[in-house]
Amino acid sequence: MHAQDKERAIAVLNRILELELAGVVRYTHYALMIYGYNRIPIVSWLSGQADESLLHARRAGELITQFGGHPSLGIGPLLETHQHDIGPILRESLEHEKLALAAYYDLLELATGKSVLLEEYARELIAAEELHAGEVNKMLRKPGDIAEFTG
Repeated sequence: MHAQDKERAIAVLNRILELELAGVVRYTHYALMIYGYNRIPIVSWLSGQADESLLHARRAGELITQFGGHPSLGIGPLLETHQHDIGPILRESLEHEKLALAAYYDLLELATGKSVLLEEYARELIAAEELHAGEVNKMLRKPGDIAEFTG
């Protein structure tokens, strides 16, 4: 991989790192804000998403340092609607996941034909993010709704 491509890859990986760290904060916050009868399974699911975001952030950070870069200490956007019902929380989550998915696609485009490691990493995380978006989409649907493609 050429030096210029490496620098661009590190920049995208840092964006991914920041988005995933924002996911840790976001999902942890969401888990604290759930009330009602279904609280326990929803809190468990949201906590699992926070753990997964931290794992994704660590993986991005490891790749940044492997390519000679410096991991960002920044955190991606943390805007919230201050609506603490599960529907708005899931919609916020879906919007956040779309940002992360776009960053992984940017990395894939940059890495294709230049780094098998980054290409495979991007593909794996794109698949994970698309599955997650599909889960959230299913949670937001009501019986009889037509599925929306999340990819």
